[in-house]
Amino acid sequence: MEVGNRTILTEFIFLGISADPQWQLPLFVIFLMLYLLTMSGNMTLVILIRIDSRLHTPMYYFIGSLSFLDFWYTSVYTPKILANCVSGDRRISLAGCGAQFFFSCLAAYTECYLLAAMAYDRHAAICKPLLYSGTMSASVCTGLVAGSYAGGFLNAIAHTANTFRLNFCGRNVIDHFLCDVLPLVKMSCTDTRVYVIILSSLVGFTVLSCLLAILISYLNILLAILRIRSASGRRKAFSTCASHLVSVMLFYGSLLFVYSRPSSSYSLERDKVAALFYTIINPLLNPVIYSFRNKDVKEAFRKTQ
Repeated sequence: MEVGNRTILTEFIFLGISADPQWQLPLFVIFLMLYLLTMSGNMTLVILIRIDSRLHTPMYYFIGSLSFLDFWYTSVYTPKILANCVSGDRRISLAGCGAQFFFSCLAAYTECYLLAAMAYDRHAAICKPLLYSGTMSASVCTGLVAGSYAGGFLNAIAHTANTFRLNFCGRNVIDHFLCDVLPLVKMSCTDTRVYVIILSSLVGFTVLSCLLAILISYLNILLAILRIRSASGRRKAFSTCASHLVSVMLFYGSLLFVYSRPSSSYSLERDKVAALFYTIINPLLNPVIYSFRNKDVKEAFRKTQ
């Protein structure tokens, strides 16, 4: 479609991880293995939590919810990456790009809220153990997970609508493996000043509010742990938080690395690596993080064999 002397793009072409044809088969094998491991690891954890009554606690309910989210989070990207590795046709329509963008935003924003809810759960368990069962009732846990998805959905609608109101023109090549903010903005032939303000407000409010909730929760947790007299008691209390802290650092660290740097330090190759981490590697690592040295999960797994 032409507007004035400019052709408005209606489809894009991914360059992917690498444009070198010799790398396509090895990349296909690597990403297929990572995808299968991610799917099996997350769904195994979800099933174990579902079938073992000892894991029917608020903490494992949130872990299962996170594993389910990661299961389809990686499915937003990986099938397209695999198809691009074996197909000469790397095109994606504007609607397809918008759909991928929406679902990726939905998963990312939902995970932001869910990690904050998990921090609140640990805060309730350690700071107010006698009131824990009442504070984190089944209805409260369900409401926190549902609220995380609702917040993710509303943010994804706003973020997608804000992005795809722009017109894209020029070369239709995206030197990336996904429809992301930075590559799309580079192709925009619309004034992006209002877009940047809205984007910064959405991302800033969500990320900072969730991080603030996590930091407040862990500050109170730290104070509660320091009041525990026995060293074994302090270790046990901290061990229940360690896995969640690792997930928070990996997820927010990779996101902030991509989106909080000034445009003058923009590096496409580094951003590809960071994007790979939070879209492919992090969903793979979460089942390992929450299973490693976790006696309850290990025992539940042994019972199924």
